[in-house]
Amino acid sequence: MATWPSLPPMTPTSRDPLHGITLARMVEDLSDFYGWDELGRMIPIRCFTHEPSVASSLKFLRRTPWAREKVEALYLHTLRASQRSGG
Repeated sequence: MATWPSLPPMTPTSRDPLHGITLARMVEDLSDFYGWDELGRMIPIRCFTHEPSVASSLKFLRRTPWAREKVEALYLHTLRASQRSGG
């Protein structure tokens, strides 16, 4: 597993931890950190399990709100876990 990327601090005007983070960055960070195989086990959707790529994943996630919510939730979970562990 790779190390979790550091994020810029939140702006004082936004309390949203995903503010300024694109869906592309989320997919790239998660696939780099977990790898496609593990990501496909954690979120079992076809774009992560069958010939995965960032481009195909973005196409699916942009038109499928429930799947995007799962990706955002995993990203936040991983971000919080990384901050707790000091990584």
